[in-house]
Amino acid sequence: MSNIKFGTDGWRAVVGEDFNEENVALVSKAIGKYVFDNYGIYKTIIIGYDPRNMAKEFSMQCAEILKNVGFKVLYSDKVIPTPILAFNAKHLDACAVMFTASHNPPKYLGIKFIPDYAGPATSEITNEIVSNLGKDMPTCVNGKLIYTDFSNAYFKRIKEIIDFQKIKELKKHIIFDGLYAASIGYFDKLLSDNGIEYDSIHMYHDTNFGGGMPEPKPQYMGEMIDYIKSHNGYVGFANDGDSDRFGVVNENGEYVTPNEIIAILLMHLKKHKNYSGCLVKTVGASLMLNIVAEKLGIDVVETPVGFKHVGAAMREYNPIIAGEESGGLSIQGHIPEKDGILANLLVLEAMAYENKTLVQLQYELEKFVGCKFHNTRVDKKLDNIEEIKPVLEKFGALDDVIGQKIIKKDFKDGVKLYLEDGTTWILVRPSGTEPLLRIYMESDSLGKIEQIKAFVQ
Repeated sequence: MSNIKFGTDGWRAVVGEDFNEENVALVSKAIGKYVFDNYGIYKTIIIGYDPRNMAKEFSMQCAEILKNVGFKVLYSDKVIPTPILAFNAKHLDACAVMFTASHNPPKYLGIKFIPDYAGPATSEITNEIVSNLGKDMPTCVNGKLIYTDFSNAYFKRIKEIIDFQKIKELKKHIIFDGLYAASIGYFDKLLSDNGIEYDSIHMYHDTNFGGGMPEPKPQYMGEMIDYIKSHNGYVGFANDGDSDRFGVVNENGEYVTPNEIIAILLMHLKKHKNYSGCLVKTVGASLMLNIVAEKLGIDVVETPVGFKHVGAAMREYNPIIAGEESGGLSIQGHIPEKDGILANLLVLEAMAYENKTLVQLQYELEKFVGCKFHNTRVDKKLDNIEEIKPVLEKFGALDDVIGQKIIKKDFKDGVKLYLEDGTTWILVRPSGTEPLLRIYMESDSLGKIEQIKAFVQ
């Protein structure tokens, strides 16, 4: 048995190496045993896959294994985004298995288990699945495998959330970069079915993602950015490989950070749609969100980095919106799982309600907050994983950084240091899988960001 570990978002490995038929069978049976032990044989299991190499083949292997031990298996009849499969877990009161490696390089594939609450599996659940590896479960009879279109229920729910008529009236120029990803045939269909015109590029599934990365970041959305710069007034949207993350480009061809998007949508949902509740954000997300929430009279719940923590907080607190700095969000009344398709549509809706460009919404956000925040992340490699603890202890013992006193320390996920200027912070947290420290930093001063970079190197 190879070293199979579930990280913050499932088990991922390189196809043809650790991700092979033997290990997929082990994980599939382990998931089956988990469902059998916790729900019984009559719990429906739904299975989907993204456009990655061998995702369909391995997902079918899993479906056959689970059918053969007696489960009713609903199997997606086409490539499907993770948030749509997750929504159907909730809608059908089923557990879900998604074959995806999200935004990882094309050579990777993964398995994500989604319980019937429709959010990422907790560490307790994945630990139980891992403990089941190599164990048998009773073989029953009457298992079924049914090919299923999961899109209709999701589309119906999205149309209940989003005011498409308002978006249509905006008459906004839209470009959708499919990025060869799972949202093709879903995000674009929601636009076209509701009479919203759009331009598009990269609108077919490619196991190699066009030779790039299935990640909606500026370096991988260059063609869309160039398109926007050469066409007046366009706003651009993309999603990652399995469409749980979003990427947005404004009318100037500038990438809009997830932090800005979450802030804009929080203001929109509060002002225009009368949502009430708190904000859930990760410890690595911008302080700007805290300022917006405070000015709106909204409490903030902060979680460790990773949407499994965000999703758990969503289930507990029922927030207006919940999001993370890496491009994942969901909202009240939806699912406790990242939904990049919904996020993109909400941006259009916010623009429509204000009848403003995205650039204008960004300007108004900055004015509302009172300053512009700059944030970045650097990764510091260590010689071995044993070095992580003493380095974290060293950071935790600091009294000042770059000539600034530390006024607050937070230890919920690594070490977070708040500096006395009130706008600058540093977060040092370990990678869960390698001797690496991820160092997040934010300030209203680019000069202080450069000072922090020099300090942590």
